[in-house]
Amino acid sequence: MENSIGNEYIAIKALENGVNIIGLTRGRDTKFHHTEKLDEGEVYIAQFTENTSAIKIKGKAEIYTKVGKVLSESK
Repeated sequence: MENSIGNEYIAIKALENGVNIIGLTRGRDTKFHHTEKLDEGEVYIAQFTENTSAIKIKGKAEIYTKVGKVLSESK
């Protein structure tokens, strides 16, 4: 079986100003390791790696993955 770490990407399109993207580490203790802030219309492409196990998105955005599109909502 092929190792899929590093082969998985997602695309995030901000639908409002100030969308936050936070990369979380893999391993025993989950920690923040990277943040980005997008304005409306900006697109960010993220990759899961040996260091990145999760991505948290705050704000209104469209998230495109290999299994389809997800909409996040603004608070």
